Amino acid sequence: MGAVHRLIHEHGVEGARALATTKSDRLAIEAAAAMLGEEENRLGITHAGFAMTSLPHKRIEETLWRREGHRTTLLVESGRDRRGNLVGVPYGSFARLILLYLQTEAVRTGSPEVELGRSMKGWMGRMSLTTGGRTYQLVTEQARRISACRLTFFTERHNGGEVRHNGAFVQDAISFAGVIDNEQPSFWQDRVRLDEGFWRSLREHPVPVREEAIRAISTRSLAIDVYIWLAYRLHSLNKPTPVSWAALHAQFGAGFKLARQLKPTFAEALKLALAVYPEAHVEPARNGITLYPSSPAVPRQEARRLGLT
Repeated sequence: MGAVHRLIHEHGVEGARALATTKSDRLAIEAAAAMLGEEENRLGITHAGFAMTSLPHKRIEETLWRREGHRTTLLVESGRDRRGNLVGVPYGSFARLILLYLQTEAVRTGSPEVELGRSMKGWMGRMSLTTGGRTYQLVTEQARRISACRLTFFTERHNGGEVRHNGAFVQDAISFAGVIDNEQPSFWQDRVRLDEGFWRSLREHPVPVREEAIRAISTRSLAIDVYIWLAYRLHSLNKPTPVSWAALHAQFGAGFKLARQLKPTFAEALKLALAVYPEAHVEPARNGITLYPSSPAVPRQEARRLGLT
């Protein structure tokens, strides 16, 4: 049980809120309380590559995004519209949530064709994403960027070789026709098909996560990345594993010139991730953090039902 969950267990949610002394403590308590209040567990799926690398957290002007993680490198290149203008690299929490939906549905159904329409609208409701006004604009913008971009995963083999996966996220565009009754977006198409290379790689390297965990931290893109990273790494460890600030900076430090500048932001994101993954055992260390073998974020029997273990 994590520290935040112990606090709630001992003092209740209201008591824990009263004891919070910082904004990050309050955010962690609210995230943990949201998890405890969920009556239904839903499985989410993401590509293992996103456990070791990530998309930008904020809008970038560069046309090529590059991030490195543990034996993994991700390149994302902006696509272009029909006039040849750059569309931009997807970024932020909305891009991550859209991709989580597409990957989860594809693995759940065993098909690269993912239904949009009511299914995606219902999922957006479960994730507390309203589809009117500013939120609608952000969702459609990130869907446009996801539809156009190209991506490459490089993975180092233990024998020194390298595996390269070229492709995109989807074959066709995720396009919205507009807004209909009750400010719900409608789609030009009923389905979208994942890029064949991405779909094949996703089936080979899926990471199960808790949808309600992502929902509880859905506005914090760095916390989402840290949670997915922990969900991928902790259950496979067989001994305590130190991770240096240099390594954390390389993986999570986009926008921070120095590792020491990342520390307070990462510490807050880690606290949120641990609030929605109470089984995780992570401790601060002199030059970074230490990861300890932990129970998986999703129980193995649940993952087995989708053939993920």
